[in-house]
Amino acid sequence: MKIHIPTPLRAYTEGKETIGVTAENVSGALDALTTQFPALRQHLFTPEGKTRSFVNIYLNDDDVRYLPEKEAAPVQESDELTIIPSIAGGCCSCCL
Repeated sequence: MKIHIPTPLRAYTEGKETIGVTAENVSGALDALTTQFPALRQHLFTPEGKTRSFVNIYLNDDDVRYLPEKEAAPVQESDELTIIPSIAGGCCSCCL
């Protein structure tokens, strides 16, 4: 399956936008990704191994947090995971 890496995290994947992994579920796919690119683990997971609250993971078009199986959701070779970090910031020009 393919995992799409957002621009801010590509520094930890040798600049790669998409990584191919083999896994049975979402958790396994993320494990395969962070095994291949260990520096990425701290940006995706807490020290306890939970997905960081500001990291959104989509299986195809579905937010993994809202799937019945969550990270245990099964995946197929044709599936795609997309990692999207939440964006927080200050005021935009439309508020001035």
